[in-house]
Amino acid sequence: MKHDDQLRQVPQLRPVRNESGIPIQALYTGSDVEASGGLGLLGVPGAYPFTRGIHALMYRKQPFTMRQYTGFGNAADTNRRFKFLIDNGQTGLNVAFDLPTQCGLDSDDPLADGEIGRVGMAVDTLRDFEIAFDGIDLDKITVSLTINGAAPTLIAMYLALAEKRGFDLKRLRGTAQNDILKEYVGRGTWVFPVLPSIRLVGDTIEYCAEHAPKYSPVSVCGYHMRESGATPTQEMAWAFCIARAYADEVIKRGVPVDEFAGRLSYNFNIFGNLFEQVAKFRAGRSLWAKIMKEQYHAQQPGSMWLRMIAGGGGGGLTLEQPENNIVRGAYYALIAALSGAQTMALCCYDEAYTIPSEYAQRLSLRTMQLLVEEMGLAETVDPLGGSYYIETLTNQMRAEMERIIAQTDAAGGIVKLIAEGTIQSRVSAQAYRMQRAIESGAFPKVGVNRYRSESEADPKVEMHPYRADDARAQIASLQQVRIARDGAAVTRALERVESDARRGVNVMGSVVAAVKAYASVGEITQRLVGVFGRYVEPVRFDHREEEAIA
Repeated sequence: MKHDDQLRQVPQLRPVRNESGIPIQALYTGSDVEASGGLGLLGVPGAYPFTRGIHALMYRKQPFTMRQYTGFGNAADTNRRFKFLIDNGQTGLNVAFDLPTQCGLDSDDPLADGEIGRVGMAVDTLRDFEIAFDGIDLDKITVSLTINGAAPTLIAMYLALAEKRGFDLKRLRGTAQNDILKEYVGRGTWVFPVLPSIRLVGDTIEYCAEHAPKYSPVSVCGYHMRESGATPTQEMAWAFCIARAYADEVIKRGVPVDEFAGRLSYNFNIFGNLFEQVAKFRAGRSLWAKIMKEQYHAQQPGSMWLRMIAGGGGGGLTLEQPENNIVRGAYYALIAALSGAQTMALCCYDEAYTIPSEYAQRLSLRTMQLLVEEMGLAETVDPLGGSYYIETLTNQMRAEMERIIAQTDAAGGIVKLIAEGTIQSRVSAQAYRMQRAIESGAFPKVGVNRYRSESEADPKVEMHPYRADDARAQIASLQQVRIARDGAAVTRALERVESDARRGVNVMGSVVAAVKAYASVGEITQRLVGVFGRYVEPVRFDHREEEAIA
């Protein structure tokens, strides 16, 4: 009997599949690696197809950026938290905006009532950015703006702020989320209909390619689709479909792929099975490199890199026994490091309840620092590479991602399927099925449907207060800016924004001019709404959609 056959005698007590639907064996050997496709796409770190990492030395040369997601109240509140995190060793900023800002509303808009500064920093004008980033060296600390529907205006504010402070835009680094297609699937902070929104994403990419070539104007977010019900392989595959849609928009304008592809980045999720998550990212790196090389004929290695922030999986956190989230967060950080993420952000243990406290954010920051300073995660590249299990699973997940992309394309493409609500319906049905599995105990969740004590006391979590006085102060600050600014200059700038939108030219130049004149987020958005209209969601929920798009 062959050695592999002898090993197969290990009993498998029950069939197991991971969340992506791939069967998991009780034991893996070299023959499984060969059967799944072999090591043809393994390569070495820093070389095509980048399965083992986009840099040759990875963390041994430079540890992952630590970029906790934060922002609340007004700009001054957020500036204090930024400085607290930087003082505690954080190496990048990841800015949360409140819902009015994300939806393109000013703080004095009636629709903003009760939401000003609640889940992120309130921003109305360039003045808020000036306060938020006061005393922060934009050369040393890169900034990620988690904004989508109003992204052109917030990107314009960041560029205007940097220029006003004397930074060379050709050298300015940073990131904007600016992935509107996933908003229709996973979050809902859209403003405009689908096609004009894609045009605006194209405007930001095209503008930055010329004026701020080191700035990353789009971070495609599989993260939020995963949080909303997508499987790990769908998260990656649909994110690649979305990135291709943006790339197609820019290429048709005559911008060569190598002039912008190297500044596309990704935001991916972590929660779930450790080995599935690691294999997901290894598979995704090689697949994205293959797409850029073979479909888009990119020549520069950087154009083929899967540059990513690995987020800490908020969907994995629990209200029950929240201290368990500290442990979950440590494993999420371990997964991100083993996966070769360039940037890491961990959800804090109290985020299932509230905006994280300073204590909770410092604990998450220390978790990441422990991996580098004490646990040896920066000492070698791709430490799980060569594992029979990991290499087999990497090949299988890559094949599944390719299948999902092919089926999505055959059904009309990601833009069509999102515009008509098909992807949303699919994800919603999966989320419903997962919730039922958690409630029934079929999907184990420690502290929720496993090892739960009904006699447990209410958890002691410090709730972040919502202060109505702060909201009123934000409105008063906006009114003061409107009084102090040159009203005629603002009107001219807003008219130019609207004119450029109607003529079909890139609006970013006029939006930058408008924010420099201290036009507000809401004023700029209203001018664009006047041209593009507002998006109306095609609400659908049909269990039959589960089989329509795999």
